[in-house]
Amino acid sequence: MPRTLITNVSIFDGSGALPFPGEVLIEGNRVKAVANGGERLAAVGAAVVDGEGGTLIPGLVESHAHLGFGSAVDRVVRGRVRSAAEMLLITAHTAKVMLDHGFTSAYSAGAHDASAETALRDEIAAGWLPGPRLRACSFEREAAPATASPGRRYVSFEQRSPDVGSVRAFVNEMARIGVDSVKFVVTGDNSIVPNTSLVLLYHDDELAAAAAAAREAGLWLNAHAHSAEAIKLVLKHGFRVIYHCTWPDEEALDMLEARKHEIFVAPTVGLNWTNIHADPDYAKRDNGGALREQIAKLDHLGELLPVLHKRGIRLLPGGDYGFPTNPIGRNAHDLELFVKLFGFTPAETLSAATKLGGEIMGMGDELGLIRPGYLADLLLIDGDPLHDVALLQNAERYLMIMKDGKYHKAPPRHRQRSAEPA
Repeated sequence: MPRTLITNVSIFDGSGALPFPGEVLIEGNRVKAVANGGERLAAVGAAVVDGEGGTLIPGLVESHAHLGFGSAVDRVVRGRVRSAAEMLLITAHTAKVMLDHGFTSAYSAGAHDASAETALRDEIAAGWLPGPRLRACSFEREAAPATASPGRRYVSFEQRSPDVGSVRAFVNEMARIGVDSVKFVVTGDNSIVPNTSLVLLYHDDELAAAAAAAREAGLWLNAHAHSAEAIKLVLKHGFRVIYHCTWPDEEALDMLEARKHEIFVAPTVGLNWTNIHADPDYAKRDNGGALREQIAKLDHLGELLPVLHKRGIRLLPGGDYGFPTNPIGRNAHDLELFVKLFGFTPAETLSAATKLGGEIMGMGDELGLIRPGYLADLLLIDGDPLHDVALLQNAERYLMIMKDGKYHKAPPRHRQRSAEPA
């Protein structure tokens, strides 16, 4: 079984504790031992990586992945509708780009095509394609179809009759395809259609049916939910991940706290920030009203997220990356936003992107920490992200990217040697 010793590093183990000097022994695809301080690990015959004072951290986890959105930092996808075959190839490329930028795992928040995403998940897991360990999701199901013209719309549940049968059928079909989770768009979204984030799209009976079918199939439930009413409704029905969670009232906050060990919240601030600062076309929408709404929303999140954090709710970075103005490869920008805008310390933010990332993947007992028995998903960083978390946005600072005990990016040759007898 291959063995690798990573030595002369500062170790951030993902727990949130401060880094410590030490070394890590990897055997096969798992961490075998971790040494602290002056302790040395017996590793005769192991390949040795000299970290030269760099920082070793667990692989990052993207909690709101949309690989099928298509745009990456090296290839922005715009314009025409592409065939299913083209989109599958584009999605395989975005998966590689995500791994190139230190994200060794990804929890999908909606697939372009569920069958394609499950196939990609399985090809990556088998080692045939490079990409993050993936939890596959359904496409994002809305309660009513979008109109063909003049554009997309959201239909309030009050304007239609319940359709429990189609909801149940959707979950069952996604289970047949083999996804890990299903996602329901429970409210509209102002960034897509102005003045719709508070529009509730589903009847109570429909979400109850979705929950029952998901339990029977062993699937997790994800919700796109902005309004307090929607947040309370998905909590009532056992949804596991809430994306956005923008406007909880006091009752919703109490419900979130009561289930803090069962749920995850990803506020997806990356796209919100991009709409304001990096998309020149966004300011033109709705005579500037859309931009004003986005600014107000980000200001509100600056007050809300510290409250959620203080209540112990598991908040994860992950900001809808994959749009042309917000391409995959910039995912680590969310970490900087958590620190600069929401009062997280770098250690808290990195722990959310690693330890909590392992938990949202359903692998908290073997992923997201540098501990004996955990999977060897490791990043060797040139510098100290605990001092400046923004450096994780620079792929050149990743001296080594290891996933499942294998190099995706091997360390420079001058850092490698063989262990010798003491």
